[in-house]
Amino acid sequence: MAVQEADVAGLVGEPLTMSAFNQLSGSLGGYSFVKVVVDRHNETIHFLNNARHEFHALYIGTEILGIGEDEVRARIDELNQSFYHASDRRFFLGILSLHQREDKRMFSLETVEVDTMSVDMIEFFYAEVSKNVDAAVPLFFKPANHLQEQAVAELPSERLPRILAHELFSTAEFVALNPGTTKGRLRAFRTEQEYRESTLEWFDIVVMHRVPDDIPRLAGIINASHTTPLSHTNVLATGWSIPNAIQIGAFDLIDRESLDGRWVEYEVSAKGAEVGLRLIDEPDDIGRRPAWYAQRVTLEEPEDTYNPIVDLGRIRYNDSHRYGTKAANLGELHHVLASESPRRLLGFFSVPRPPRDNLLPYLAKLLGEEDDLLAAAQQLLAQRVRVPRGIALPFSMHQGFLESSPKIQQAIGKLKMALELNAREIEPLCVELQQLIRKTRVPDYLLSELDTALVENLAGVRTFVVRSSSNAEDLAGFSAAGIYESYNHVTSAEKIVESVKDVWASLVSARSVRLRQQAGISLDDCFMGVVIQEQVKADFGGVMVTTNPMNRNDFRNVYINVSPNVTDVVEGSRQPMQFLYSTVEGGGRTVSLGDATKDLDVHGHAQLQRLAIVGRLLQSHFSPDYTFDSPVDIEWLATDEVLYVLQLRPYAI
Repeated sequence: MAVQEADVAGLVGEPLTMSAFNQLSGSLGGYSFVKVVVDRHNETIHFLNNARHEFHALYIGTEILGIGEDEVRARIDELNQSFYHASDRRFFLGILSLHQREDKRMFSLETVEVDTMSVDMIEFFYAEVSKNVDAAVPLFFKPANHLQEQAVAELPSERLPRILAHELFSTAEFVALNPGTTKGRLRAFRTEQEYRESTLEWFDIVVMHRVPDDIPRLAGIINASHTTPLSHTNVLATGWSIPNAIQIGAFDLIDRESLDGRWVEYEVSAKGAEVGLRLIDEPDDIGRRPAWYAQRVTLEEPEDTYNPIVDLGRIRYNDSHRYGTKAANLGELHHVLASESPRRLLGFFSVPRPPRDNLLPYLAKLLGEEDDLLAAAQQLLAQRVRVPRGIALPFSMHQGFLESSPKIQQAIGKLKMALELNAREIEPLCVELQQLIRKTRVPDYLLSELDTALVENLAGVRTFVVRSSSNAEDLAGFSAAGIYESYNHVTSAEKIVESVKDVWASLVSARSVRLRQQAGISLDDCFMGVVIQEQVKADFGGVMVTTNPMNRNDFRNVYINVSPNVTDVVEGSRQPMQFLYSTVEGGGRTVSLGDATKDLDVHGHAQLQRLAIVGRLLQSHFSPDYTFDSPVDIEWLATDEVLYVLQLRPYAI
């Protein structure tokens, strides 16, 4: 069979040779795949041509049932009920993927995530596909979600050979974290010491096993070891719109092609099987400024006149110009949980998302309520979600402290002059200013106000978290993820004051100053608020983004990282567990176990499903427009009963 693009619908009733697989297949996430349909009535297997049919349902409707495409789309919910949930279904649908490791190959067979096949159906489906693929290539069933994992767990492996999603992910040689194309100079660093001893330019493409969180803005990133797409480094890469990928064996490729230090075109494609690196000539205009220098970031005018230290529950989203975006978002959350601003909660589910014309029935099923969805959503938030109590320190407190010291004012003046001249002394001037801030005594009137606010709002708390809350973060084109400091496990009054000064000092770190300068943000316009919260105890925690960062067209799933310590996740110091959870049909799957030795139990999975739904509701409330498409980045902690939201901010995509 010779397949030319979309000239045939697929291979019908014939075994799938490797040649036919290659001709019919598509590619996603580094894997080649072919869609499969088994027609039980005719005892016929169909291998679909990916170039012609994007969805199983359209193939079945147009090629088997003789239904027009428009009618298939109009009846999609009815047809999907038959395809994925009927106990007497005619069709069995799945994806056959090819995995290659050096000279070894294997197939994995999986259903779609929402399929409710019984164990008997799964065995039948596996047997039919097994009879029609190359017997020399082992075939494994890959459970599509946790329920399928549990269902097939009791089957002997010789009856149903299987492989779990996280087992495949942990051996994946390529993962497209942030697709894109760029040109730059390739810099390969095998150790962090090599990286620290080098000078990076904006046109460099960095290759490392673990890229440090303090990277400057540059042209691209290649991770030579597995990482999470939700680490600070990768969030910054997304915010900067620079190509970013995991490529196992990257150093071998670079050595083989002698690419280190050479100019290359670097491409990351979600449909690719590996990173693209092509040698190019060094540009003649290497001294030019990058295009993003012209994309200036604008700030809302901050208010540095006196504002009081307040309980977080007393401020709202529009107070960011007084207390910073982090504090304002947490304050807004208090109002959402108190049902004071609920109308936007259903926004995401109120918008048609093809092929789904109406997502509200899916939300009703997830919430267990058909009549009053808004009340059910409010009840979920009220019963399950908490924001740790805390206080917000305004910009005016930061400004009052800075103005109390002539030495600090002089140091700020020197730094501003150096920035205007783009002088080499910027970094030592930043270090000097930070040291001054840390050792300068806070005026008594500010200490008194802080002490009073802590007594009135947080009396009885033993351990605190002190968080940064600047106006120069979480902006369009400038996420600032991880560039300002926050501190956990703060206990005494003295340590609280020290931590507050450390947070203030982080506003003028050399890295944050440079990144803001590149974005066109003046030091005069930057202020730092501080959030002081009760540090809560929890069983596990992590980071969630209400999108699938490895497939931006996936409107169903959210991506969740889990760690015993939330700072492990965002700092990348340990590899977290990684999950995808559907906020439409429900259900989740484990993408990676990270450094964990076993998966969460059923209670943990249930809590992650609740977290996913909560994330979508909060995404709706915090949406900047009425498409409700803008995902949010949420740091959270959890017990079996309660979800604590530690911070919430926009997630750049």
